[in-house]
Amino acid sequence: MLNIKVYGIVQSVGFRPFVARLAARLNIRGTVKNCGAYVEIVAQGDNLSAFVAGIKNEAPPRAVVDNIVTQEIADGDDDFTDFAIIKSSVADKQDNAVLVPPDIAVCEKCRRELFDPANRRYLHPFINCTECGPRLTIIEGVPYDRPFTVMKDFPLCEKCRAEYENPASRRYDAQPVCCPDCGPFVYLLGTDVRGKDAIIAARHVLASGGIVAVKGIGGFHLATAATDEQAVARLRRLKQRPFKPLAVMMKNITVVRRECKVDAAQAALLDGHQKPIVLLPKRLSTTLALAVAPHSDTVGVMLPYAPLHLLLFDYPGDDAVVPDMLVMTSGNVKGAPICRTDDEATEFLGDFADVVLSHNRPIRLRSDDSVTDWLFDRPYMIRRSRGFAPLPVKISAESLHGQILAMGGDLKNSFCLAKDNFFYLSPYIGDMADLRSLAVQDDSVALMSKLLDIKPTKVACDMHPLYQTQKAAYKTGLPTILVQHHFAHVLAVMAENDFAGQVIGFAFDGTGYGADNTIWGGEVLFCDFGGFRRLASIEPFVEAGGDAAASDAWRSALSLLDAVSADRRQTAQLADALGLADAKEQQAQFFLMDYKGVASTSVGRLFDAVSALLGFCRRSTFEGEAAMRLMYAAKEYAKAGCVAVWPSDCSVTDDEPPRRQTFHLPTGRLFKDIMERRLQGEDVNFLAYRFHVVLADLVAQAAVKARLVTGGSGTVALAGGVFQNTLFTRLCYKRLIDKGFTVLTAHE
Repeated sequence: MLNIKVYGIVQSVGFRPFVARLAARLNIRGTVKNCGAYVEIVAQGDNLSAFVAGIKNEAPPRAVVDNIVTQEIADGDDDFTDFAIIKSSVADKQDNAVLVPPDIAVCEKCRRELFDPANRRYLHPFINCTECGPRLTIIEGVPYDRPFTVMKDFPLCEKCRAEYENPASRRYDAQPVCCPDCGPFVYLLGTDVRGKDAIIAARHVLASGGIVAVKGIGGFHLATAATDEQAVARLRRLKQRPFKPLAVMMKNITVVRRECKVDAAQAALLDGHQKPIVLLPKRLSTTLALAVAPHSDTVGVMLPYAPLHLLLFDYPGDDAVVPDMLVMTSGNVKGAPICRTDDEATEFLGDFADVVLSHNRPIRLRSDDSVTDWLFDRPYMIRRSRGFAPLPVKISAESLHGQILAMGGDLKNSFCLAKDNFFYLSPYIGDMADLRSLAVQDDSVALMSKLLDIKPTKVACDMHPLYQTQKAAYKTGLPTILVQHHFAHVLAVMAENDFAGQVIGFAFDGTGYGADNTIWGGEVLFCDFGGFRRLASIEPFVEAGGDAAASDAWRSALSLLDAVSADRRQTAQLADALGLADAKEQQAQFFLMDYKGVASTSVGRLFDAVSALLGFCRRSTFEGEAAMRLMYAAKEYAKAGCVAVWPSDCSVTDDEPPRRQTFHLPTGRLFKDIMERRLQGEDVNFLAYRFHVVLADLVAQAAVKARLVTGGSGTVALAGGVFQNTLFTRLCYKRLIDKGFTVLTAHE
């Protein structure tokens, strides 16, 4: 007889019925029950080895089996006569954490039932089963049973209860299960219109080019016709989002193929159970409004993942012609978390939307859409949230013990709860400069800690003294560990690649508080789990203007121009010739540089500066705009096929530096080279590409030199927001591989 414990995502995914069916097939007798952190099986029979193998290899599609622990036990006085699913006791669950499953997109079986007039859930916007529906966003407590979810307020009707309690049913123990007789309902906020009439009314608004705020699984979206230039322009104007690309929900994969270039692997991700937003190249023949993703050759695409989305595109009997592509952007104001309640939608989205299509199933934990790019033939995560959080990252190192809360950064915040070698990442929250984000983080930390049975004894946070997350860390009253920003970037890449050795880490981003009280952002660090040594950086320049420097690309350009000029007079003349800044702006910035400037090694600001220098983006309207437009220009040049390698006088010196001194990547010379070529009238797309290539060359040269300094470390980690530039990452990767390095990147 075997006692078998199965750890992982094994609750509310049809796991126990699967075990029972497998046992019947193999003539296994015994029991299976849910014990919170694991499923426990007692099994007796002649095919136990095949049974254990089947548990691992044939698990339901939404299950995640992390580990199976088996132990032989003595047979009891009475042999089992059959195999049964039994209820767990409170004692089974009280000391164990629940591995909470992420929200799952509507499955194909439920999709068919949704549009089947003979099915009792016909056109029911909350149809779900064990293979789909909300999970993380509806949980209030442990164990993960219906009384501890928001569905407790919706008593099951007789027919739904029969399915919920029947192991042979696809809806056995599916916590969100409901039907039109016992489930939530939709309505137009602020009106008496509900149910079918509410959905049809929203469809007519979309068909006429209006804007609808739609409550989904993890929060509200703002939706409008993605083919209507005026509708998209109006949404941009109301949301004060002039250029940042907008996500588009397309009706089905056929529409995606019509509008975008998509391969089989990308299509599988788009149409899988997670359904993230995927960045795809637009076709020249696209019918998308230009305003959806201006200055970009890609568009963020997702497929309908909630039944309500499907009904917005298709509603039998309604004559409204809704476009087969809808802008579906997060329902929030800039920097704030996505709205999840009617009160928040009224306060923050009321001025944006013509109608608000809401429902009365509460969202306990908000979860924005995940966003992924595509690199090296696999997903390359930009924002990890719905469909992925809170699945853990696991590190094999056995020496990791303890329970820790890590607060995350101030921009694009998510936090992490660590328990030994498992690291549970929260959904995306937002920017911590907004007090609403801080409140959401507090609430989310408390809930996830309870759900995962993690009681942190320490808290880790960024060492930047002005970060809101550091202040929040101190408020916990726990012992606080300050972590340098770029070291954290490299550690994150090491963790998700399960690499516990030593690496040469290239940490390139916009801003991070350096260990020497300056601004870092272009660092070469020698790291292991215990600490780091700074080996190199790009050449420092003066950064001035505070937060304005991150949005005004011309400020960084002027500073770098000043660094390579003979004197201030020549800087002004060059700025005039390049159209970087007028006389008043120059004088104000010169004053700030002289009296309030801080030394910076930010590669993010270097990209901004070159973008302004080449005339692509003088001032960003959203974070990263200048660098993105520089990348798009470089990609346009590369697409033309003119990608020959050319000589450059920019190189890292071969002289080995003293072991306790840093060396510099000569980015000042690179900037000067681009500037001189710009003044000579060379093609700006070519210069954008040249900048990417030469900087990648410098990265490879710096890695070679770092390998000499560190005694032969052969693994490089590419970390930080700059490496979300897939062109630059590809160029660096190829050069590093050619130099004999193993290269780690941050795919998850």
